[in-house]
Amino acid sequence: MIQQRKLKVFNDPVYGSIGIPNDFILELIAHPFFQRLRRISQMGLSYLSYPGAHHTRFHHAIGAMHLMNKAITTLRYKGVEINKSEEHALLAAILLHDIGHGPFSHALEEVLVKDVHHETLSLKFMQALNESFKGELKMAISIFEGRHPKKFLSALVSSQLDIDRLDYLKRDSFFSGVAEGNINSERLITTMNVQNDNIVIEEKGIHSIEKFLMARRFMYWQVYLHKTSVVAELMLKNVINRARHLIKSRSDFMHETAVGEFLLDHIHLNQSDFLVKFAQLDDTDIIQLLKTWIDDSDSILAFLSKGLIHRNLLDIRFYDKAPSDEEYLNISKKVADSFKISLLDAEFLVYQGVLTNTPYEQNKQPISILKRNGEVVEFLNLSQFSANSGFTAEQQRHYICFPKSVF
Repeated sequence: MIQQRKLKVFNDPVYGSIGIPNDFILELIAHPFFQRLRRISQMGLSYLSYPGAHHTRFHHAIGAMHLMNKAITTLRYKGVEINKSEEHALLAAILLHDIGHGPFSHALEEVLVKDVHHETLSLKFMQALNESFKGELKMAISIFEGRHPKKFLSALVSSQLDIDRLDYLKRDSFFSGVAEGNINSERLITTMNVQNDNIVIEEKGIHSIEKFLMARRFMYWQVYLHKTSVVAELMLKNVINRARHLIKSRSDFMHETAVGEFLLDHIHLNQSDFLVKFAQLDDTDIIQLLKTWIDDSDSILAFLSKGLIHRNLLDIRFYDKAPSDEEYLNISKKVADSFKISLLDAEFLVYQGVLTNTPYEQNKQPISILKRNGEVVEFLNLSQFSANSGFTAEQQRHYICFPKSVF
């Protein structure tokens, strides 16, 4: 009797049915390290601005794998050689590229694990999975690190026009409801080609690139750097920093919690059990702590936690240029007096910084256009909109955040 195999399919709201290309990818998806991404928010606390933005890193990883499969099919059709091993490696690399994200994604990056970027953690997870799967991820890791001899394979995973961006812009636009971010990822993929080991976009796709870059600009200002999202994520960082400050002086504080071990800095990147410990962390751990801390004896921890849970956030004031030290100090003094705390403690309630938005960075590997005559030129040399610096200009917004009750 012939054994029939079941087709594994995800029903994705953005692309429809997404099939799993092979059994190895299915095993990776089933692994607890990857399943954790179901509990990691894709857009941090952006759902406080856009109520629909509750999708996860799991959604994004599956969507990116789907688009990578389409890119491989397109490039092969155009005569680009991608063998079966390279196909499997590309799919695994894009599937796992964000596996190192911690709770609320970028919101707590380099906070729970101090000064460690999520890509470093993703590589650690990939290396551990490679051992578990007896070396099957070796090529995927080389692509992820940019070491593979075929440079265009790495560019598909990480570049200024990579598969990662093609999914997250379209997906985040869909779930947030911000139509300005909706890009034509299918069109961009169908115009991809390879020339001299570099990914190029055929000339007919230039307007899709322009739309892609402007969508990035809009999505950063309207969604990722929306004032509510910015304030909420700053508060979340500082409530964790406050907890790290308190845990060393309060013996019963956060006793026997997964997050507590990281705040005590008892767990280090090179420990044998680091990944197992880190994989225990997700958004629910942080939410549970915030709910507990609402009634904490520390007024700063309680104030920030209550504000995040009840969406009663700090105020934010924007400036055309960096505010003076005197202005920051005056606000800090008012907060310290109002909350009856020291100026040092007021740093947990008053934040200053700058938001930057640059959709296309000229100092990085450029987006290249394959002209109809076979010549390859940089995108900016052909775009009719490049002269006004709409793509390359770095826009900045300086800010100070502080409790609303003070002013």
